[in-house]
Amino acid sequence: MRFAAIATLLLSLSFPAEAAISSRYLTAGTSVDGMICVDAATGAVLSEEKADFPGHPASVTKLMTTLLVLEDIKAGKLSLRSRVTVTKAAADIGGSQVWLAPGESFTVEEMLYALLLKSANDVAVALAIDRAGSVPVFVARMNRRAAELGMTRTTFVTPNGLTYGKGPHDTTTARDLAKLAVTLCQFPEVLKFTSTKQYMLRRPGKPLELLNHNHLLESFPGCDGLKTGWTVAAHASIVTTAKDKDVRVIAIVLGCQSSAGAKSEQRLRDSLADDLMTQGFEKLKKLEAEKALRLARTPVLTPARKPPVKAKKDEGFWDWLGDLFSF
Repeated sequence: MRFAAIATLLLSLSFPAEAAISSRYLTAGTSVDGMICVDAATGAVLSEEKADFPGHPASVTKLMTTLLVLEDIKAGKLSLRSRVTVTKAAADIGGSQVWLAPGESFTVEEMLYALLLKSANDVAVALAIDRAGSVPVFVARMNRRAAELGMTRTTFVTPNGLTYGKGPHDTTTARDLAKLAVTLCQFPEVLKFTSTKQYMLRRPGKPLELLNHNHLLESFPGCDGLKTGWTVAAHASIVTTAKDKDVRVIAIVLGCQSSAGAKSEQRLRDSLADDLMTQGFEKLKKLEAEKALRLARTPVLTPARKPPVKAKKDEGFWDWLGDLFSF
């Protein structure tokens, strides 16, 4: 925590104020609820804009569902090979789905692919019921975990982000989502799922091809996650990450709105996230260069040499005399 605070201070001192990223993209009829880019290793903020403004995450909510499943695996409560049986409540959910049928069962690994690539709402409900017995109990667990992570402005009402009309809606901020993403990136296996562009869900008689909704996997070098989201009520959001050598950044764009419709909102979201990650890498590289320069200018201090101890003039005579009378 101390290192993260120091890193944040150094970044604020090292980089002059820049024009807001959104100003290069937002035009009449478009808006964004909030944005942030952080260093994945420390959580230090690299840039932010309205990062504490509330918005609705849509399917980005599924990242908390994913975290709880992965934490259960780490705790030995289940494994990727464990099977999850589909209930009627899961099969009856709407929105984006893989059309699960009651009584079907899939491994946790298969379900995580469906959850993170296809953004399957029915899979999120199936996992929630499997892990907690019911959706409300699982959602309560989501909110407890959010509080533990310091996501103080977050309230979940679903395990999948699927809400309608006036809600209630899952609510969060860009900063809170950054805290969730930093924690998730501590699980290397999550990036195996979120970086996969295509996956075949095997099911008897009707295999289903799953395609990743994150277009930055194709266009941004080193991008390997994490999750997109869009609904009519929440508009377009994304939590994404990329790695360049040994450095990783995480960018969040929350609640992109456009009067031109969904496709325009999603394009705007992706452009903003691209710029956030590009700028984040540039800042980290500049910070590293400044650190190297400071180290090069620091003088190397060598320990002072002690003067040789001079023997007393008659020390040899007394030594000889002591030896003479020693028995």
